[in-house]
Formats: sequence, structure tokens, C-alpha cells
Amino acid sequence: MARVPAAVMNVLHRIRRVPRHLTRRHLTRRHRSRRPAPETIALASPPSPWVRALGLIVVVVVGAWLGLLIVGNVRVPVGPMNTTMTLRPSLTGGTKINVSPLGALELDSHIAPVRLDVNVDQLDPDRSQALVDHPERLSGLQDEVTRDVAHGTADLAVRSCVAVVTGATALGLAVYRRPRRALAAGGLALAVLAASGGTAYATWNPDSVLEPKFSGLLSSAPSLVGNARSIVTEFDVYQEELARLVTNVTKLYDATSTLPAYQPDPTTIRVLHVSDIHLNPASWKIIASLVDQYKVDVIVDTGDTMDHGTAAENGFLDPIEDLGAPYVWVRGNHDSLVTQRYLEDLKNVHVLDDGRAKTVAGLRFAGIGDPQFTPDRSKKPGAEQSQELAGARLASALRDQRAAGTPADVALAHEPSAAREVDGTVPLVLAGHLHHEDTEVMKYGTRLRVEGSTGGSGLRAIEGEHPDPIETSILYFDRDTRRLQAWDSIELGGLGLTTAEVSRHLPKENQPGATPSPESPSPTSS
Repeated sequence: MARVPAAVMNVLHRIRRVPRHLTRRHLTRRHRSRRPAPETIALASPPSPWVRALGLIVVVVVGAWLGLLIVGNVRVPVGPMNTTMTLRPSLTGGTKINVSPLGALELDSHIAPVRLDVNVDQLDPDRSQALVDHPERLSGLQDEVTRDVAHGTADLAVRSCVAVVTGATALGLAVYRRPRRALAAGGLALAVLAASGGTAYATWNPDSVLEPKFSGLLSSAPSLVGNARSIVTEFDVYQEELARLVTNVTKLYDATSTLPAYQPDPTTIRVLHVSDIHLNPASWKIIASLVDQYKVDVIVDTGDTMDHGTAAENGFLDPIEDLGAPYVWVRGNHDSLVTQRYLEDLKNVHVLDDGRAKTVAGLRFAGIGDPQFTPDRSKKPGAEQSQELAGARLASALRDQRAAGTPADVALAHEPSAAREVDGTVPLVLAGHLHHEDTEVMKYGTRLRVEGSTGGSGLRAIEGEHPDPIETSILYFDRDTRRLQAWDSIELGGLGLTTAEVSRHLPKENQPGATPSPESPSPTSS
């Protein structure tokens, strides 16, 4: 007799235990009620570990952010001001100081997923009056501000930890309804904050004050904080003036429409670099304002002042005579020879085209006009070769003048491709054409600075989704060595916008403690 399978025997044993009054139909219904439907089984399956981890991260980030937003700020008195310090999530880090209504100052102080925001809320009348009554206290204001900031930062760190942990834990409890999951969210939030703080400490850059970025009315700040030579050789003075600019708001709040003008040091030559105006009449007012505010010694225009180069456009150039500074110009691809001849007849204008240098405001400039005239924005065959040939002619002229003992200090060309050909023959070459700012030190030591569009790309500003900004820069030269010491990049909001931003830059060889690169060509060498 065949053996009965064990599974069958188990079923038989179970059936024997079933009370006899239950029929087969009852038994079938009972077992069916215990068997879940396939859909129910699919929904009840636990989520994957990756999904659970991602959900926990989202809870931690959102909870921490809400905690910082609600309670993660500290009110701290800093000198004569009442300020609010806050940590905010950020992809780039840094420090932002808001001085309402004057604007803001940004520093690349650290790289971490948190940013320090300092809002200047108001002046304390009692402390401000005490400074007015006892001006001798200003000498100790710097130390007082340092102590106040350190104390505020410590309080902010403690409050931020509490805010982050509380926010993440509360949101975790609301989402998971399990204390262990909520505590895990709070612990992970604290770990993330600690890691962010460690990253900020490891990447802390105390020299970020060398290249601050200003916006609003504070965009005039670089003209207040010293000349090019003092920035390099007297960094402590520059730092003190910058701190005073931010902390001693009693003086700044007296300025309604403009900040006090800085009286330039006679050892500094200030050059205003403009380019690609493209028939924008607003550019002349902006240039005249900058010439007056920064006490500019000479204006340099690297071309494309016009849009079509016709004789009918020549009247647009007449305001150049009244800008208040000499005007050095090279032809762009939108400027015709008709334009060039008209400019040559204007007073106070210096047109460069053959590579020979002219001394203007203490600097020797040499330049060459763009070999292409393409007002329709077309690209003619052999355009690259013609630019390289033009640059080669300029480089040859620069070498000849250096051999004769009269080297040029600054070279000008409209196209960057032509400007690159003078590498090694001059310390600095200026260009335009690209409608965006760029700076690089080329292979043989020549620095190439490409200016953006000072006309905001002219009428083309309305072709894109957003208007192009108006860009220009102030270059600071040492009058004795005729070398570039620093520059301020100025960016104004385009058509219909009212924003302003100024950022200061120093060449690496001019930063405190650095030595000039021996590879950089000298303007005084023969």
C-alpha cells in the first residue's frame, strides 16, 4: 500500500480536530476569511531600506530647516547696532550682512551647507549717543565689535543645535508616530549640523574680506575703503575701514542717495574700463557718474560703441567730450572707419589702431582696431585668421617699443582671440566682445581682462528672457610701477531693474604676503 504524504496526514489530523457540527461549507468559508487577497499582500509588504532612508533624510532636512526658521536666530548687540544672527541652509555657504536700507555685503567666508546671515535691525539710541558724546570710544569699537560677534556666534551655535534637534524630532514624531524613529531623526539632524560646522571651520577663509561683494547703496563701498596701494601694503587699515563701514552705521544712515566720496591717493591711477555700449544712451550717464564718484583718471573703451557704424549714429558719440576724463578707444566689429574718423575729431579722445603707444594719465596704452566690420553679426570666412594676424601685428609693435625702451603698460583689442596674441609682451591686455566678464593669466604671464557689456547689450537686451546686466570695472594702478593692483567689478541691473553689485578683486601676486611672479612681464623692462 502506497505511503500517504506527510502534508496530507497533517491536513487529516487538523480535520480531525474540527468539531463535527461544522460542515465542509463552514470550514471553507473560515479558511477563506483567513487568507488575505493578493492586493492586500502587496500593500502590506514593507518598503525597501533605500526608501526608508530617503524618507528619514527628508524628514530630518525639513524638520531642521523649520526649527532654524522658527527659533534658530539670536538677537545680538554689535557695537551701536542691534542685529539678528541666523543660520540658513545654503549650497555655497558664506556670510551675508544685510544693512537695510543701504544694501548687503557678502563674504566667501566658508564652504558648507549653511550660511550665516547677519541682519542689522536698528541703531541703539543710547549706545549711538554715547559714541557721539564720547568719540574717544571709537578707538575701542573694533575690539568691542569682535567680542560681540564672538559672543553672538557662540549663542547662535547653541540655539541652532537645539532648534535643529527639536524640529527634526518633532517632525519625525508627527510622521512616524514612533519615539525611536523620532529620536533617530533628531540625532541625525544633530550629526548633520555638527558635520556642517566642522566643514565650515575647516574651510574658514579669514582673507575673504579681501574680495567682498556689495549690493544696493553699499555698492559705493569700495571707493570708501582705500586706494590700491593701501589695500596691498596696509591690509590692516583696509580691514579696519571695511569693519567700520559695516559696524559704524551711524554715519552710513546719514547718506540717503549716495555714500561719501573717497578722496583718492595721488599714488593711484584709476582706469574705468567699458566695452560693447551698443548705442545705449543710458551708458553715458552711468559712465559720468562713475567718473565722478571714483575720481577716474582715464576711460578705456574696447569697442562696439556703435551698433551699425553708420554716419547717422555719430551724434551718439558727442557726450564723450563731457565725461570728465580722457577717453581711449579701439574699434570693434560694430564700429566702422566712419565712426573712427568721427571720434578722432572729438576733443579729449585718443584713438588707437596701429599698435603705437600713447601716454594718457600716466599710463602708456597701445591698441589695434578689429579687422572685421560685421554690424549684421555675421562671421566672415577667415575671421579667426584675421584676428590672429591683427593680434600678431600688435604684439610685434609692443616688442619694438619695449626694445626701444618705451614699453606699453596696457594693450587694447576688441576680440579676446586677438588679445591672446600679445601674451608675454605686456603686463595687461584689455578686451570685450563676449558681453560677459572674464579674467585669466595667460601662459607667458600677461593678464587678460575681458569686460562685459557696459550698454547691457544695447537693444539686444530685450531679446532674451532676462535683460542683460550693465557691466564695467574700475582698475587701480600704482603710479610708480604702473602695475595693476586691484579692480572692482561693477554690475548694474539691466533694462527695468534697479540692482547694483560691486566686488573687489586682487591679483594673487598682490595679496598680502605674496611675491610678484617672476614670469609676469614688466612694463619697465627693456
